[in-house]
Amino acid sequence: MFGEDRIAEQLSQVRESLAQRAEMPGAQAEPILTEASDGRIKVTLGTDGRFERIKMTLSALKDGPDALVQQLTLAVNDALDQRSAQTAAAGPAPDMAAMHEQAARMQDASVRQFQDMNAAIGDLMGRLYGGR
Repeated sequence: MFGEDRIAEQLSQVRESLAQRAEMPGAQAEPILTEASDGRIKVTLGTDGRFERIKMTLSALKDGPDALVQQLTLAVNDALDQRSAQTAAAGPAPDMAAMHEQAARMQDASVRQFQDMNAAIGDLMGRLYGGR
C-alpha cells in the first residue's frame, strides 16, 4: 500500500491535537506572571488562564490585611489584563471543532481514495499478469 497506514496515522494525530485544542479555547502559550507590592507579591496565571500560584513574602503582610487584599487585587487584575491583551492581539480564535471535523472528513476521504487506488492497481496488475 502506498503509505495508507502512515497517512491515516498522521491524520489521526492531527485530529487528536485539534480535539485537545478545542477543549482549551483561548489558551496562551506561556504562563503570565505579575508582581505587586514592590515584588513581594507574585501572581501566576497558567496557560489555561486560571490561577496557578500566588506567592508572597512575609514582609507583604506588614501593611495589614486591607493593603494585602488591595495589592493582591492589583496583581490579579494586571495578570487578567495581560491575558486579555494577548488574546486580543492574537485575533479571533479559530473554530477548533470545525477544523477537527474537516480533518475527520479528510481522513475518511483519503482512506477511501487509497483503498480505491489500491484496488485499481491490483485490478490492473491482475490484468497485466493474469493474461500470461
